[in-house]
Amino acid sequence: MMTKAPPETNSPYRYAVYFAPLPESPWWQAASRWLGRCAAGGTLKPMPAINGISDEAFHQVTAAPRRYGFHATLKAPFTLASGTTESELRVALQTIAASAYSFEMPPMTVSLLDDFLAIVPQPCSAAAEALAARCVMELQPLAAPLSATELQRRRQSPLTPSQDALMLRWGYPFVLDEFQLHCSLTGSLKHLNSQQVQYLQQAAQDWFANLPPCRFETLALFVEPTPGTDFVLQAHFRLAT
Repeated sequence: MMTKAPPETNSPYRYAVYFAPLPESPWWQAASRWLGRCAAGGTLKPMPAINGISDEAFHQVTAAPRRYGFHATLKAPFTLASGTTESELRVALQTIAASAYSFEMPPMTVSLLDDFLAIVPQPCSAAAEALAARCVMELQPLAAPLSATELQRRRQSPLTPSQDALMLRWGYPFVLDEFQLHCSLTGSLKHLNSQQVQYLQQAAQDWFANLPPCRFETLALFVEPTPGTDFVLQAHFRLAT
């Protein structure tokens, strides 16, 4: 296991379990530049210039993924259940990681999902889906139920009955049968015109085109130190090789 020392302050507000490349990897470095922030060290990064998009507009459309850091969600942000400690969470993550094998992801492509851009494996990765399902189900006993406020916030976006049921059971609507592994590159692009969206998608395709194959080799633990603050990469738990 590769890990940083836990913070000496109070426990973080929320935890999340993500797929995230190692900070020294080309994928992490390129994505941190695209988003303008490295979640491993919290440092801001110079962002690329995008043809047809102002620097201000590009900074705005990447605000949401920049806050969370480059990742694909396995276990969505959650607070620990009453009486549960971070040490117990780490032990559970180590147990999952030690019993799963690292693997090479299928080719990663830039796609428009609903109204945002994301990097997705094509075809989908059955190994990644299985590992995400394990994280969802095996870590749920450590997570507190969603608050009424959080449920209300989630339901502001239309959910199918199946998605709502998954949210109530597992704390997030887009898990298991509703899961699609993706690494967000932008937030909503609804306010941009179709030409600007095309400019962004082409720029993203070019930006990530020449990277080596992406490996899924760790489970990444991210924390939200206090409500509303940026998520920080806290630890990597290596999968077996």
